[in-house]
Amino acid sequence: MTTWLREETPHDIFRFLREGDEGRHQTARVTADGASWLASAAGGRGTALARWESRPTSPAALPCGTVFDVVNVDPVFGRRMLDQLWTEGPGSGPVAVHRGRMMLFAAPGTAQRLPALLDWEEWSEEVPRPLCHGLGDAVTVPPLVPSGSAGPRWLVAPDTLHPWLPGPEVVLWACQAPLAQLVRAADS
Repeated sequence: MTTWLREETPHDIFRFLREGDEGRHQTARVTADGASWLASAAGGRGTALARWESRPTSPAALPCGTVFDVVNVDPVFGRRMLDQLWTEGPGSGPVAVHRGRMMLFAAPGTAQRLPALLDWEEWSEEVPRPLCHGLGDAVTVPPLVPSGSAGPRWLVAPDTLHPWLPGPEVVLWACQAPLAQLVRAADS
């Protein structure tokens, strides 16, 4: 893994991601492959990687729409969506929290298609609608290395060069059971 990084970059910017973590999987820590995937969203990989080299504990703003879209939900509803995805479904892609919201990274195109699917399902007024960030939008992603501050943080950090990202149909499916639960609770 480190061989290709040294060939493509003049210095080893991911040493802080590997130090002390060899052989361990931590869902809240970004791997070198995950950082490379995130940086690819910025187009010019060198710029994002150089920024993270100098400040690995700083968040970054990355564009949506080409590498990933983001579905931004209320954290309680988002937690129920994650439970649905992980207990009865295929799992999730990267997930972060920032400013009291949960951000589920989704396949490009999800932000365009999901609102229509939610309208078709007659979204309840009891639950705030998800915000969809796609082409033309940018989101703040958590730092590569946890900083311990109150800023953005990873719940499920990117750990591969090609993470699986749910599409709009999977996100809709993950919304349906929690939505029904919340509506039943509000009706009682």
